[in-house]
Amino acid sequence: MISGFWVVVPAAGVGRRMGADRPKQYLPLLGRPLLSLTLRNILGWPGLAGVVVALSDRDSDFSYLSESKDLRVHRVTGGAERADSVLAALDFLAAREAPETPVLVHDAARPCVALEDIEKLLRAEPVALLAQPASDTVKLSRKDESGPSVDRTLDRGSIWLAQTPQRAPLGLLHACLRRALAQGAEVTDEASALEFCGHSPRLVPGRSDNIKVTHPPDIVLAETILRLRYAPTEDNR
Repeated sequence: MISGFWVVVPAAGVGRRMGADRPKQYLPLLGRPLLSLTLRNILGWPGLAGVVVALSDRDSDFSYLSESKDLRVHRVTGGAERADSVLAALDFLAAREAPETPVLVHDAARPCVALEDIEKLLRAEPVALLAQPASDTVKLSRKDESGPSVDRTLDRGSIWLAQTPQRAPLGLLHACLRRALAQGAEVTDEASALEFCGHSPRLVPGRSDNIKVTHPPDIVLAETILRLRYAPTEDNR
């Protein structure tokens, strides 16, 4: 597995879909803020050079996280959209690291990604992302006056659900993201910026329990996954 890679964590959002009284990344999960658990996971990845966390300029909570004290963790000011936050982090890295430095961008709301998937991603091609093949029947909708209805059924054999981390060399990702944003492209993840510039990121099958905490029930599911994964066994109690 390669070493010397950096991880970018965009965490400047407010998590409107969660409907909570605080940004989603600070909601409690197993008694700790969600972002704390995600960073604790990342800081345990072998070969890690550092982490850049992009935060709102109004964020007053990050400094209270124990992970923020780790010398490998760096803070930058993010933007209104995810892509703006990632770009701010890449600007920070581009002034310090070589263009070929591997960069992994990871959602602050994915605390459950397994080390085995990180190892698979780092063994893959330099431009790649974790993703999950669709297992459900996939419907394309159309909007009617009474609400959405089915337009047609898609071939799920060609449908993949993007996860994170998503990986690319620093210089390439930086250039593609800047170009996509400058030209008004819709950038929903890093792969879409790379696709805009003509690249085809490799899909690396990831575990289905690498969930993104988006809605309130996801907190309970994430807690269950983490409890099961880290529960002591009879051999190591």
